[in-house]
Amino acid sequence: DIYKQPDLSYVVNSSKSVAKYAHKGMLVILESTTYPGTTEEVLKPIFEEKGLKCGENFYLAFSPERVDPGNKQYKTKNTPKVVGGCTPDCTEVAAALYRNVLEEGDVYTVSSPAVAEMEKIFENTFRNINIALSNEMAILCKKMGIDIWEVIDAAKTKPYGFMAFYPGPGIGGHCIPLDPFYLSWKAKEYDFYTRLIETSGDINDYMPQFVVESAMELLNKAKKPMNGAKVLLLGVAYKKDIDDLRESPALKVIDNLVKNGAKVYYNDPFIPSFKRNGIEYKSVEIDKYIDDADIVIITTDHSCYDYQDIVNRAKIVYDTRNATKEVKENRQKINKL
Repeated sequence: DIYKQPDLSYVVNSSKSVAKYAHKGMLVILESTTYPGTTEEVLKPIFEEKGLKCGENFYLAFSPERVDPGNKQYKTKNTPKVVGGCTPDCTEVAAALYRNVLEEGDVYTVSSPAVAEMEKIFENTFRNINIALSNEMAILCKKMGIDIWEVIDAAKTKPYGFMAFYPGPGIGGHCIPLDPFYLSWKAKEYDFYTRLIETSGDINDYMPQFVVESAMELLNKAKKPMNGAKVLLLGVAYKKDIDDLRESPALKVIDNLVKNGAKVYYNDPFIPSFKRNGIEYKSVEIDKYIDDADIVIITTDHSCYDYQDIVNRAKIVYDTRNATKEVKENRQKINKL
């Protein structure tokens, strides 16, 4: 929920609906990301209330979804699946199903649903924390006059012990910003405080504000106040080349811009319109708004944008994604995160 507490109402209600039709031999697999223990502590009792016995006459397992919107290389059928059942038989039945579905991806079995649930949280927490590290490094590099993108490119030359993660205006999507906090909530049952998860969340949550503060500095240098400034955002989807707005950091950037009195416009070829805090926003044509904009902020690096043309026409460009790295002309207009 908005307080980063687990809301299992959809999982519980869906399970109760399915349980109405429970029968012997039924296989139930939960794929939704959740805290370790959900499958056995929440789902299992719902189905056993119907008189079934898990592992004997119905089968229950957890297998985390692995979906990366916009990824053209890895789809469901060629991405390995992790499966953990409540009993060895549950694991084997669930694994057999996935082996029939996958074309190339392997099925990796684990000893319990809790292991599979924790594995998924670990995956997403790994990404969340490493993005936070890159964001914190980006803030420090800016203060020191160092290009964080050049730093990352140099670090990538090491063939071992380094994996590149990139800074940006924040993190988005229905997984990475939220999933680690399932674990933070569950950890409290064990009198454990997940300091690294909480700190990474604070850093990533701060990035939209940092973007607006930086844009304000750029406008001040041009002797233009943020209050009344015309700001054109390019891209509001949470990642490039998709139409998904969920938890997009661009929305929080817009909130902060509006709070500071800016007149905000956006363009996103994948998202024609959306509502935010009672205000309806509609994607505008770049050609009609870019020349008059006081600053252009690139919040999502869609592949379809002509970044050289954007830089040529804009007064100030604030690039939070390093989308303009190949731009050759008028680079003095570009300001990177």
